[in-house]
Amino acid sequence: MTKPATTTSPPVAPRRPHSFTTHGITVTDDYAWIKDPKWQEVLRDPSILDPDIRTYLEAENGYTESLLGHTDGLQKRLVKEMRGRIKEDDSSVPSPDGPFAYFRKFREGGQHELYCRTPRDGGDAHVVLDGDALAKNHNYFKFGGSRHSNDHRLHAWSADTKGSEYFSIRVRDWATGGDLDDLVEETDGGVVWAADSRSFFYVKLDDNHRPMQVWRHKLGTQQADDILIYEEQDPGWFTHLHESASGRFCVIAGGDHETSEQRLIDLSNPDAPPRLVAAREEGVQYSIADRGDELFILTNADDAIDFKVVTAPLAAPARANWRDLIPYREGVYVLDVELYAGHMVRLERANALPAIIIRDLRSGEEHAIAFDEAAYSLDTMGGYEFDTTNLRFAYSSMTTPSEVYDYDMATRTRSLRKRQEIPSGHNPADYVTTRIMATSHDGAQVPVSILHRKDFVRDGKAPLLLYGYGSYGMAMPASFAANRLSLVDRGFVYAIAHIRGGADKGWGWYLDGKREKKTNTFDDFAAAGHALIEAKYTGEKRIVGHGGSAGGMLMGASANRAGELFGGIVAEVPFVDVLNTMLDDTLPLTPPEWPEWGNPIESEKDFRTILSYSPYDNVAARDYPAILAMGGLTDPRVTYWEPAKWIARLRATMRGGGPVLLRTNMGAGHGGASGRFNRLDEVAIVYAFALWAVGIADKAEV
Repeated sequence: MTKPATTTSPPVAPRRPHSFTTHGITVTDDYAWIKDPKWQEVLRDPSILDPDIRTYLEAENGYTESLLGHTDGLQKRLVKEMRGRIKEDDSSVPSPDGPFAYFRKFREGGQHELYCRTPRDGGDAHVVLDGDALAKNHNYFKFGGSRHSNDHRLHAWSADTKGSEYFSIRVRDWATGGDLDDLVEETDGGVVWAADSRSFFYVKLDDNHRPMQVWRHKLGTQQADDILIYEEQDPGWFTHLHESASGRFCVIAGGDHETSEQRLIDLSNPDAPPRLVAAREEGVQYSIADRGDELFILTNADDAIDFKVVTAPLAAPARANWRDLIPYREGVYVLDVELYAGHMVRLERANALPAIIIRDLRSGEEHAIAFDEAAYSLDTMGGYEFDTTNLRFAYSSMTTPSEVYDYDMATRTRSLRKRQEIPSGHNPADYVTTRIMATSHDGAQVPVSILHRKDFVRDGKAPLLLYGYGSYGMAMPASFAANRLSLVDRGFVYAIAHIRGGADKGWGWYLDGKREKKTNTFDDFAAAGHALIEAKYTGEKRIVGHGGSAGGMLMGASANRAGELFGGIVAEVPFVDVLNTMLDDTLPLTPPEWPEWGNPIESEKDFRTILSYSPYDNVAARDYPAILAMGGLTDPRVTYWEPAKWIARLRATMRGGGPVLLRTNMGAGHGGASGRFNRLDEVAIVYAFALWAVGIADKAEV
C-alpha cells in the first residue's frame, strides 16, 4: 500500500443526508455517499473508485499515519520479532496418495507457498507451483484451491490477484511445469476432478459475487463451452463443492446458516445428473460421508441441537431412512465427522474443550485420544487416502506451539510428525494458560481463556487484550499464536472470550446469540471484561478490545454499550453498518445472512431489532475509547464503506475521548495484505495501537 500523506487534522467527511423509510420508520444516513454506486466494478478494478471517495479514504489514511507515525520504530521491532518466530523454510508433513506424497513449503525469505510432491518410495521433491514466482507481477496474490488429478499428471490451481475473492482456475502439467490453455475465471477457487482426470467441476460466482452455479469443464475447451450441472435458485443459499470421504463422489453442498441440502455426482460417471440426498427442510442441517453402500450423516434433525450421526443406505438416502448411530447428547457438540474404510472419527466439543473420538466400524468399540492441558485446540487434518488406519491431527494450546501427529487408529499409538519451530526461541514453561468463567447478565457462564507470562503479577494494573467474535457458530479455539507473544512479553495479558453466538459450548450457545438474542453476545463480552477486572488480571481502561468482521461488529457494539471498560478498541474489517447491509439484497452476503441477523426488508420486528444494536446506527454523543478501524478496498464480505462511514459518524457525534482512526488497505480485501510477511505489517499496526492506547508504546523497554 502506498504510504499516505500525513495530516495532523482529522478529516471531516461532508454530510450528505440520505433518508429512507421502511416499515414506517425513517432512517437518515449522512454518509451513504461513501458507498461507490459502481462497487461491483470496483471489486474487479479498484482504479475506478470514485475520486471523491478515494480522496477521503486517503485523507483518513494520512491522519492515521500522523497519529501512529511515532510508533514506526516500534512497528519495525514488532515485525522483526514476529518474523523471528517464523521458520522461514518451513514445510508441511507430506500427505501420501498412491505413488506420491504431496506437501507445501516456503523458501527462506519467501512470501508465498510452493506446492510439491515426492515419490513415496524415495527420490527428490518436485515443485509444481511456485507462489513467489506467480506473485511477482501482482500487488496482491493469494492461492485458492489446489488439487492434483487422480492420475497424478495434472494439477488444478487457482489464485486471486486483487483481493476481491474472484479466483481464476488454471491447470498445470506436472511433467512440463507449464499451464494448459484452459482458463476458468470468476470462481470460488475450488476444484473436484472427475475420476478419469479429463474434466473437473467448479463453482462460478454470479454478478453479485455469490456462488450459485456448478459447472463442469472439459480439458482442452473454452470456459464458454462448459456445462452447467446445477444452479441454486434461492439467492439466500450458497453452493460449494468437495470430494466425498471415499473419493467416489463430488458433493454439491448448499445452504444458509440454518438449513442445508446435498447432492452427489458420481465421479466415474460425470455425465449423470446429480442425485439428491435429502430434500431441504427449514432448520435441518446435514453433511454426508460415504462408505460402500452406506452414508454417514452428521445432522441436527429431530431437535438434535448439538448434532448427532445417522446412517442411511446410499440407494435410498432420504430423511425417512435415517437411523441413529451416535444419538444426540445434550451439551456434546459434534463438530465434524471423518470417515475411513474401517473407522469413523468424531471431533466433539463440550464446555469449550475439544475431543477426538475413534469408532471401530466393525466392532462398534470407541476410544478417545487423551490430552493433559486445561485449555487447548484440536483439529483433524484429513488426507487423500481412504483405506488407511492413519489419522492425522494437530494439537496446540495458548502456550504450546502446534504439534502434528499421526495416530494409528488400530494400534492406538501416536507419532509426532512435526512440532512448530520458533527460531527465536520459545519456552512454554515461561507462560501460563488458564480459564475463568464470567457470569453474564442472565447468569450464563462464559468461558474466558487467558495467556500471560509466568512472572505476571495479578494486581489489577496490567494491560489486557480481549479478543472476541461470537457469530455464525464459529468457536474461538484456545490455540497457539506466536504473534501474541509480542504483546504478552511486554506485560499484556491475552484473553479470548468464548461468548454466545459462537458454538464454543455447543450449538445452543450459538442459537442463544443470534437474531433477537444477538445482544447476549455483546453482554457476554462486557461480562468477560468485568470478570477479568474483578479477578485483577487488569483494570478499567486497561483493556483493548479486538475483533474482526462480525467480531468487528462486536467491537462497535461494545464501544456503544460498554465503552467505559476500554482503553482502546481495534475493529478489523468491521461489520458495523448492519441495518443498511441487511436492507441491500444486491450485496454478496446479504440474502444468506438473513437467517443469522433477520430480514429487515420483510420483517418490521427484525428491522427494529437490528436498528436497536447496529453499531453505526447507535453512535451516540458520549465518550468513546481510542478506536482503530481497518478495512480493505476490494473486500466483498465487509465492504470498505462500513468502517469508513462508522468512523465518520463517530468523529461527528462523539462527545469526547478517542481519537478514532481509519486505515483502509487500498490494495487488499477481507484478509488484509497477501504474503505471510506482509501480513505482519498489519499485525504490528494493531499491536502498536494497543500499546499506545494503554500508554506504553513509547516506553524504552517496548
